[in-house]
Amino acid sequence: MRYKITLSYSGAGFFGWQVQPDRLSVQEVLEKGLSTLLRTAVSVTGAGRTDTGVNAIGYVAHFDAPDPVDCTQLCYKLNAILPRSVVALDICPAPDGFHARFDASQREYTYFLHTVKDPFASSYSYQCGYRLDFEAMNRAAGLLAGRHGFSCFEKLGTDTKTSVCTVREAFWHPYTPILTPRSINLGRVSRSSGPAEYRGDAVPDEGLHGLTGYGGDVVPTGGSRDGNTDGEYWYFRISADRFLRNMVRAVVGTLLEVGRGRRDMDSFAALILPPDTPADADGCRRSLAGESVPGHALFLSGVDYPEE
Repeated sequence: MRYKITLSYSGAGFFGWQVQPDRLSVQEVLEKGLSTLLRTAVSVTGAGRTDTGVNAIGYVAHFDAPDPVDCTQLCYKLNAILPRSVVALDICPAPDGFHARFDASQREYTYFLHTVKDPFASSYSYQCGYRLDFEAMNRAAGLLAGRHGFSCFEKLGTDTKTSVCTVREAFWHPYTPILTPRSINLGRVSRSSGPAEYRGDAVPDEGLHGLTGYGGDVVPTGGSRDGNTDGEYWYFRISADRFLRNMVRAVVGTLLEVGRGRRDMDSFAALILPPDTPADADGCRRSLAGESVPGHALFLSGVDYPEE
């Protein structure tokens, strides 16, 4: 029987999702836990890769078991043996043909950034000491929406057959973190809370849900929709049918160049290629885009499926 498992994890201490030799991964600890409890070798297939240090909330995977299982008990016991940085949120039966990766219709990432020194935010947010023009950054982010080639933002040496992705929305938005006695929460931001004019219309607005996290709520600020340069806490939200390796971190790093005035709008637009651009074209070089930002502030924040 096939089962769907939903989990969240902190990427610190893991070399990404996927199993790899001599390096600890989330997939590895999950497979070991399930194999121990089910007393048989279990292979887990995830919704996609996450890079070293990248976090996930509501990540979806599937696995097969030879016999029916008590999902509630299995979830409880699995959480007892998983490391503290990984939590199984739900296990439920899935149709035999369900595939966590290939059936996903949309994925969403959220990147957190703060512009002031904050020891409570530093574990899950990137501190940027430069004054940023978020209005310009949102104008640039809006250019990402639609079906384009994104090879300029793809890590070199990957084996993907195409760099074409359909981006539904991409925007920056200010938020107010709430400090609880347990921790600062960078966790709950409505997936529909961004400025409407910065959301692309390439994909229908479906399946929006919250981003649940660490002990409290993140409250989006009132902030002006044309950008608020006085805000100290911001998040970048991007959703698409698929993502290339390192794509979101490269996009954020390049948008920061726009915000610092080091890259103009035409230069950014030139990185977003027509879908039929040949892979060996001169304009497809990764070196044309900005540096990738650190992974600790990036969350895979949603995976949608057609039936949802």
